[in-house]
Amino acid sequence: MKIAKDTVVTLQFKVSDPQGRLLHDNKEPQVYLHGGYANTLPKIEEALEGRQVGDQVTLTLQPQDAFGLRDESLVRTIPKSEFPPGVKVGGQLEGMTDAGQPHVFNVVKIKGDTVHLDGNHALAGKEVRFLLKVTGVRPATGEEIAHRHVHGEHGHHH
Repeated sequence: MKIAKDTVVTLQFKVSDPQGRLLHDNKEPQVYLHGGYANTLPKIEEALEGRQVGDQVTLTLQPQDAFGLRDESLVRTIPKSEFPPGVKVGGQLEGMTDAGQPHVFNVVKIKGDTVHLDGNHALAGKEVRFLLKVTGVRPATGEEIAHRHVHGEHGHHH
């Protein structure tokens, strides 16, 4: 079966920088509903259209097509006194953007009595290379299409 609209695709993937240094090795398969449901990056869907089980694709994406450009308005330095005890680098918390929208921020550094937060994806602003291997393709169920995502193993559970 070939990948087309309303198919469920199972992938193994790795993400590296343009020099080939591994940035992320997805141990668990990624499963998504193909066909413009915003379940994966549009350029990944485009590259996988018409592919089938066993096919491998290497795809280099510019920041705007991958994890976005860096947005310096999502970088914050806040007094440590405003955080609950136990705040640690690597932690996450929900805050507000300058526009007042809820957003998740990562604690990237604690220096003295200040906490440095970054609301950008860790790979924002970076060119990345995806190595994708198709390990499964099946027709989506009517319920998956109606809900706009995959159900079951490695998918969404209601």
